Amino acid sequence: HPESVPINALVPVEGTPLAQADRVNVFDFVRAIATARILMPRSMVRLSAGRNELSDEAQALCFLAGANSIFSGEKLLTTPNPNFDRDARLFDSLGLVAKKPNKEDLAAVA
Repeated sequence: HPESVPINALVPVEGTPLAQADRVNVFDFVRAIATARILMPRSMVRLSAGRNELSDEAQALCFLAGANSIFSGEKLLTTPNPNFDRDARLFDSLGLVAKKPNKEDLAAVA
């Protein structure tokens, strides 16, 4: 299994082939998270791009379906991302406790 499996919600970007595409239904997105968890039980299933467009309730469903990681920070390459305060409030409301970043991963990026 891969160590990390980022799963993105579609963020239509003007000038790209999917700019006019319909957004993926939230329940289909949650099913994709659940499928990833079933197929890759030891992987970190990460909510990635498009999280800014997901409601707190939709993100909660994703965690219940098997997501166990997020990418945090206010921007992911080209798309906005929830800020740290919003993530902290979400985690608090769901009773989730964030793990500290893996120092080996941080060293590889530096």
